[in-house]
Parts: sequence; C-alpha cells; structure tokens
Amino acid sequence: MKIKNIAIIAHVDHGKTTLVDGLLKQSHIFRDNQKEMSQVLLMDSNDLEKEKGITILAKNTSIEYLGEKINIIDTPGHADFGSEVERVLNMASGALLLVDAAEGPLPQTRFVLKKALEAGLKLILFINKIDKKDARPIEVKHEVENLFLELAEHEDMLNFVTLYGVGRDGKAYAELPENYTSDLPGDLTPLLDVITSELENSNIDEDKPFQMLISTIDHDPYVGRLCIGKITRGTLKKGQRISLVDNEKVIGTFNATKLFTSRGLQKVEVDEIVSGDIASLAGIPELSIGQTVTDPATPESLPVIHVEEPTIRIKIGPNTSPFAGREGQYVTSRQIHARLYKELETDLGLRVEDDPDSNACMVSGRGELHLAMLIESMRREGFELEVSKPQVIFKKVDNVQCEPYEELTIDIPKDYMGVVTEEIGKRKGKLINMTTQQTVNLRLVYKISSRNLIGIRSNLMTNTRGTAVMNTYLIGYEPLGSTMETIRNGVLIATQGGEALSYGLANAQIRGTMFYGPGTNVYEGMAVGLASQEKDLEVNVCKGKNLTNNRSSGEGVKIQLEPPTILSLEQYLDFVGDDEYLEVTPESLRLRKMQLTLALRRVNKRNG
Repeated sequence: MKIKNIAIIAHVDHGKTTLVDGLLKQSHIFRDNQKEMSQVLLMDSNDLEKEKGITILAKNTSIEYLGEKINIIDTPGHADFGSEVERVLNMASGALLLVDAAEGPLPQTRFVLKKALEAGLKLILFINKIDKKDARPIEVKHEVENLFLELAEHEDMLNFVTLYGVGRDGKAYAELPENYTSDLPGDLTPLLDVITSELENSNIDEDKPFQMLISTIDHDPYVGRLCIGKITRGTLKKGQRISLVDNEKVIGTFNATKLFTSRGLQKVEVDEIVSGDIASLAGIPELSIGQTVTDPATPESLPVIHVEEPTIRIKIGPNTSPFAGREGQYVTSRQIHARLYKELETDLGLRVEDDPDSNACMVSGRGELHLAMLIESMRREGFELEVSKPQVIFKKVDNVQCEPYEELTIDIPKDYMGVVTEEIGKRKGKLINMTTQQTVNLRLVYKISSRNLIGIRSNLMTNTRGTAVMNTYLIGYEPLGSTMETIRNGVLIATQGGEALSYGLANAQIRGTMFYGPGTNVYEGMAVGLASQEKDLEVNVCKGKNLTNNRSSGEGVKIQLEPPTILSLEQYLDFVGDDEYLEVTPESLRLRKMQLTLALRRVNKRNG
C-alpha cells in the first residue's frame, strides 16, 4: 500500500483543524450514525484546546483514499507553540499550507512556511474561507507567491499547486468559483487527488534494517510509555528486538511489546509496522524525543530535531503566601520540580533549570502563552505555584549583549490608529509598513524588542475595545535597545487580612479598580485592585462600618459597589510587576507583593 504523509500548517485560526474534520468525515472513517459526524474540532482533544479554540499539541490521524493511506498531521498555528511544528515536520513528506482568503499571509504563515521549505517538503497551497465577505483570494495568492520568492532557496520550491475552498463546508476547488455560496456543489475530492498525485510514496526501503526517529511520546494506562514517529526504513514485527540509540550510542535493547498505527482518531493495534508509516510502539521504559529506535544489528542514529531557542523565562516555585496549602493537592518544591522536569520529555521548546537562590525553577519558553498554558495545566492538575514576572532572555552575539526582536502585526479599525500608535510609541516600536484592508481596517507592522512587548496584549485589547488582532514573529537578536518607562499603574495593597467587606471596598474603589468583591478572603500584602495612579496605595478592604446608638443621615442607604474586574492567567502574567508574585492555585489567582508587610517593603525599597 502506498503511504502519503502530509502536515497541515497555517497561521492561528486559518482553519487547519476544521479542514481535518472535513477530511475525516468525507473519507468514511466514521459511520453515518457515529457522534463524530456531528462534532467539530475533532483533533483538539485537550481541555485547554477546546476552551481556547486553538491547537496546542501536534497530533496525527489517518484516512484511506483510492487504496492509499494518508497520514495527516495537524499542527499548532500560534507562534508560542512553534516547537510543536518543528518537532513533527520531519514525519511529513509534504505540507498543506492554509491561508485565510481575507487575512492573507500573517507572521506565523512565514514561520511555518520557512520551516517546511527548510525540511524540503512538497507544498500545496489551500486558500481557505473564500466565502468571507471581505475575501480577496487572487490578491492573497500573489502575496503568498511573494513569500515563496522571499523564502525559497531552490527554483523547484516555487512549483506548487493552488486550491481554493471552504474548510467549514468541506469543499475544495481546483479553480476559484466566481460566486461561492454554501449551495455550490463540491467536496474535498480535488484536495485528496492533489495529495495523492503530488506527494511521494513514503513506503520505501522496506527491505532495509528498521529505523525510526522518536517525534512524540505518549502514555497508555495499559502498556505504559509509547514512542511515536515516522518509520524511515524497514519493517518491525511484534515481539522483535529493538535498540534505543542516542548520538550513535546504544542506550539499551528491548522487545517491541505492542505496535500501533492510526486509523481515523483511533489507535489500532497491529502485528507489523512498515516503512513510511507513522506508528507507535511500546516496550521501551525510558526514552526521550529525538532518540532513534533501530534494528540491533545496525544501531545508526537519525539527525536530532533542532528547535528555536526560548526567548522568555519565568520563575516557578512553591506557594509561600499565608494561604499556602489550602487549595492545592501538590504544594512542595519537590513535586513542582518533578512535574516541570517531566514536561521536558514532551515539550522540546521548554527549558527548566534550578534557581540557585531559592527552591524554585527557572522555566524558559517561546512566549507568554507557551508558559501560561504550562502553568494552567499544572493548576488544573492540583498544583499550587508562585510565579514571577516574565523576563526576556538575553544572549551574547560576538561578545555583544543582545535581545530578541519581533515583527509585530496589528489589524485594527482605522478609528483606533491613534491609541495603537501611542501605545507602540511608548514601547519604542518602529513602524515598518502600513496597509489598508478593505477600506475600514488597517494593518500595521512594527519591529519591536520582545522586552518591550511584555504586557502589550491586555493594554491593546482594552484601548481598542477588543477589536485589535495581534500577531508576532521572532526575527532575531540585536544589540540591547532602549527600554520603555513603566506604564502600568500601581496596585491597591491590602493592609490587613480577613474578609473583604462592602464598606472597606466602597472606600477602596474611589482610589482604583477592584479585583475582588465582598466576602473574599484577603491577606496583608495582597493586591486587591489597580490604583488610579502610578504608585502603590495601601487600602483596608476588611474595614467595617462603625455601629453606634445614634442614627446617621446615611443610615440604611445601600453601598453601591462597582463589579470587580476578573483577570485571566494570561492577563495577570502581562500585569505582574518586578516586586510581585502571582499566586496560582486550582481555585484562585492572587497577585501579591514579594514583601507582604509595609515595613519590609520600605526597607527593601531603601536598600534597592
């Protein structure tokens, strides 16, 4: 049987996972009465993926078409999960590049295309969402062609097939329809035909010794640890001996106890796996991504997977607040260390090292969202954590201290150009390009240091009433530039622990925006709101009204409290200051000062 392996790559929200849904449903993998036929985003199985509406982990599935097996690898579209894309591209022989017919190529489109071209993959362009009222497919095709011209190293890379369609409707066309409506007949057959005709057969070298690079690690409750990857050559039968090799060094020899391949969304146990297929095998107790599984007679390593270096780091340690241990199941530094180091087995873009000055860990990742998803996962598993302000990672290039710079693309309605320009101006961003999108929207492209980008997302969303669409792309390291002045206001700090009361909150809300309502337990040194000025202010939200025997003129008048502002984990990470920690528990998020008492904060300020 011929085997074709294709990765679906795109910018975030351009419709990768929805298109995979259509391919799965139209290939008759499911029965007509199966629940999957009425579900969407079938590949986003992780709870966080379902909630956020984004793909975080790369996953593979398979379908059959005209007697050929097609392995489909769905990849994340967000720049922070770029290591997932880099990790799985070695399993594919081709890539389907999806581009939104209205938005066109965006920063992450450039990143995924560059990686696919570097990996030597055969490209197919699919211009998606041609049903949008502001769709401009021909213009977008020219923009993508220009991107190919910019990134391609060989002339052969410029020969690609272009298809048009609507992933949500499960339709693809070789030629652009004049007036697309959802009633227009069609299906994904043209796309499947192109995949089978354009991609090379991966099922080759079956007679050679077995070799497979580990690209993913999974865990099965019945058979233990599974390694997943593309079989480069040879075949492997159940029970056969295999060696685990790392940098040409044999780590151990084991039995292949179970073998699996994918069929649709299911893992199917088989007796034999063959060259070119993407398969899972059990029998190796300890392994890591990038190692090679081989025939014991020819223990040869495959090239190691290289991913981009992390650009941002954060300190994660055990919770030290007065409320420590009340809400979490795992609270010790040993448990947190073990969990963070376990994450390294599956996340190639992450780095973890012990902090020499405390019992915390320094965790480095590809961006704030990358780190936020790790913290959110640990929180849901029952961990209590203390998190510091994210810091950009500097590195020396030719003995010069350098910092990462990013290309920032912002799509906004024209009315908000002033506030966006002002915000980026404060952050020392340099305007590279400005274009008009469909007469009402602007696309602004800036070059800005990663250091000055921290905290921008929540500010921009507030200033543009949630209309700004922001994307970034790492363009490299340059000598340290100027940093922005502090633009965040101070916080309202609780001076007393206890239960927040309406009277105390009413007095405090005059001085800023509150994060909590009445009945919330607070402790001294906890940030209970955002101050309306640049410096921190002390407030007593636990203060109650003094009761006397005399009736006052205001007696019986209900206190009017503003609804509290509830911040998400990502917003808190944007917001946290240099002298603050974010307390993260399964039930709560609390911002606090490192020094909880006013006396200690004053001493610290004097010494610092």
